[in-house]
This record gives sequence, structure tokens and C-alpha cells, in this order.
Amino acid sequence: MPAEGATLGLIINPVAGMGGSVGLKGTDGEDVLREAWRRGARPAAEDRARGAVLRLSDSATPLRVLTGSGESGEDVARTAGLDVEVVHRSAPGPTTSADTRAAAEIMAARSVDLLLFVGGDGTARDVLSAVGDGVPVLGVPAGVKMHSAVFGTSPRNAGHLAALFLAGSPAARLREAEVMDLDEAAFRGDRLSARLYGYARSPYERHLSQNAKAGSGMSSEASLDLAARQVAAGMRPGRLYILGPGTTTRRVAHALGLSSTLLGVDAVVDGEFVGVDLDEQGILEAMQGRETWIVVGVLGGQGSLFGRGNQQISAEVIRRAGRDRIIVVSSLEKLIALETASLHVDTGDAEVDAMLAGFVRIETGPNRSTLFKVEA
Repeated sequence: MPAEGATLGLIINPVAGMGGSVGLKGTDGEDVLREAWRRGARPAAEDRARGAVLRLSDSATPLRVLTGSGESGEDVARTAGLDVEVVHRSAPGPTTSADTRAAAEIMAARSVDLLLFVGGDGTARDVLSAVGDGVPVLGVPAGVKMHSAVFGTSPRNAGHLAALFLAGSPAARLREAEVMDLDEAAFRGDRLSARLYGYARSPYERHLSQNAKAGSGMSSEASLDLAARQVAAGMRPGRLYILGPGTTTRRVAHALGLSSTLLGVDAVVDGEFVGVDLDEQGILEAMQGRETWIVVGVLGGQGSLFGRGNQQISAEVIRRAGRDRIIVVSSLEKLIALETASLHVDTGDAEVDAMLAGFVRIETGPNRSTLFKVEA
């Protein structure tokens, strides 16, 4: 395990996550990035990187940082007062996956103790392809797709976990973590096509680390259907209901006789769609003058409630709806399988995350519910 005088590799994908709030379900490829800019998306990766790096810089472990130029890591690391060496300079214009791979290869050759990257599953794939299992890696969640098990549960938790590992703490052990990614073209076409790309060595602490996405078993299907029907039957006239992505919330739409967007966010009033596959702005416009309820499922394996795959339901959407108007539906089996016995939120807004913390009621079946703790 690393000790004093540790060397950290830091790679930031500056455009990671830009497609989330504008409903693009990813930001892989130049065409998608241009469309994200056109729709008014703004970069957020540096802000999320800052949360991790500032937490890491608070540790007492002397640290040297090898990183990319400018927004690829240099700016954030210098702002945090860390000892920085730029080992890769990107060409003018947006950084690419080739920049990520090139920087990671240099850092691996320099034998960094940990490679901390900021992005989503696409960035995790690029890092894995460059370093394999030769260097421990840890992800700061900043993308749209984050199904891999190499991420911390939030930027600050990723920074905390990195600090524990670099300090040689026995609390942060290495594990073989899955690197997965979805086919974005299929994802945008409302088809879920996931692939396992390999395993990376990654620091792990059960409260700070994300697990790979997992699904529900067949035994929970009937209970989920009945819970969804009950939620649909309880919808009040004139209210707006925001249906989050996933198969669980799709059951609610089916109970209303609607065919929802499996991987997008839809809006329903009086049993009819008033918007489908909405981005953040579309949701906020639909909310104008209406009492709004949010219906979401739990991301299996990870226990994520907000901030993973449903970024369209932004912190502002949640703030305007209010904590008491969030309906959570999940199978009891999925909840029992969570290692931490709690759910996580990572909206990018500390105030909203704190508002969501505490206990939330989860509908698990017909006239059945359970209280579950939410951690920010």
C-alpha cells in the first residue's frame, strides 16, 4: 500500500456528463458533444473534480500529482495547492478519448500509486484500455453513464477514499472492479445494451465505493407490478408526475396504459403524457403552475436514487418539487442486496443532497412499504 511521498495521477474529462441534463444520455463522440452545446449544456466535470481533489488535499499525506494540462487536471490541482507536474498536453480544442489514453499510459509508465480519473463509464473504459490492471484506478463520478464499480459514491467520497488509500490505511483495500459501459446509440434508441470491458484494480471501502449495476430477480416481478399499479391508482387529478428512467418506473406507465421512454424521463398529467424523453429544461417548463411529484426507482447494486442515469431530474427540479413529493418504488430483493443498507444521492448540489438525506418511504408491493436511509 502507498505511504508517505505518494504519487497521484489525475485525469479530468472536461466534457463528461454534459449530455445528462439535456437528455442525451451520454457525451461520447464529437457529434453528441456539439448537440449538447447546442442544447445549452454546460461543463460540470471540473466542479466535481474540485470536490474530490479538495477533500484529498486535506489529508496529511505528502502528495505529488502527475496530470494533464489546463482543464484536464492542472487547473484544479494547482488551485488545491498540490505539487503538480504536467505530463501530457492536449491539442487545442476539446479533449478526446485519445488524450485520456495517452495521459494514462504516461502515468502508468511513471508508476503512479493511484490514477484518479473524473468522468463516466466511457472514461473508465479509456483508462482501463491504457493501463489494464497495472495501476490502481479510482473514478470520480462525473458522467451520464456510471454503471462500473470503479467509482466513489460521490466526488467527496472518491477523494476521501483516495486519501485513505494513499495514506496506506487498511480501511481502503484493493478489489477487482468491473468496468462496464452502455452502447450510447442503443441507449438513445431506448434499448439497453451493456457490455463488460474488463476488471480494474480499484480501492474499496463499502461506504465510499460504488458497486456495479444489478437487476432484480424474477421473484420480485409480481410485487413490483402490483406496487406500480398502486402508485398509478394513487395519482391525483391535475398533478404533474415525473417518471424517471428504468424498468421499475416503466411499470407505473404501463399501469396507466402508457408506453413510456425506458431510458428517458416522461411527464404525466391525468393519465396522459404531457412530455416524453424530457431534458431538465423541459421538465422545469412542464412544472410551471403545477404541483409536481417525482416517481423514481433505485439503481440496483449501487443503491443510487438521484445522480446516476437520471440527471435530467436535476437538483433544481427536486428543489421545486420538494422532498415530500418524491415516490420511490423498488423490489425488497434489490434493497436487501445493497451492501451499505442505504441509498445514495449525488445531484451535484450539496444543499439538495442534504435535503434528501434521512429516511425515505419505498413502495415495495401492494400495501407494502419500508423506510430506508438516504445518505448524501
